[in-house]
Amino acid sequence: MAVKGARPAGWWVKWLKEGLLLLGMVALSAGIAFLLFQYHDVFSISLQSYGWLAYLVVFTVSLISSCTIFVPTPALAIMLAAAIIWNPMLVGLAAGTGDAIGEMTSYWVGYAGEKIVVDEKLPVYQKAAGWMQRYGVWAVFGVALVPVVPFDLMGLAGGALKIKWWKFILAAWCGKVPRAIILCSIGHQLPVLLNGWRF
Repeated sequence: MAVKGARPAGWWVKWLKEGLLLLGMVALSAGIAFLLFQYHDVFSISLQSYGWLAYLVVFTVSLISSCTIFVPTPALAIMLAAAIIWNPMLVGLAAGTGDAIGEMTSYWVGYAGEKIVVDEKLPVYQKAAGWMQRYGVWAVFGVALVPVVPFDLMGLAGGALKIKWWKFILAAWCGKVPRAIILCSIGHQLPVLLNGWRF
């Protein structure tokens, strides 16, 4: 007999995998940043002239990353690496905009019927749906700014609750762009933080 409220078997394995995945993304970001820092002096002059291409690449990678529901991609690593060389404000703007537009994938999936992707009985989905019902687009803005649950769930819940698509994407953009700019500003300072780490 199942105990009400008991955690499902193997829940710790799921959290361990997600923790290791996050750790891997952080390590990848740090590795790319470190390599760019090591060779920054060699490439900085020639790379500066390709800023427009870098912003386009960051936008595209962020867009594709957000389109892949629950499938992690190294968008954060690429964004932080780009912010070391190019303008962190513009990198953050490109990344946040691509990220917000890409989240429309989960929104439209939710609009069509979220059951094909996620079990609506999952506690984390119920939390996201509850926030959406209570706060509407403010919940979208808050989670986009400070991701306390996977944003894909907010998209699925927003679509399922039939929130207007333009309100959803505007709230997502208003949260994701400032967050990306803050992260890029930190990434821009990585060479200073890594100073003295040369082998």
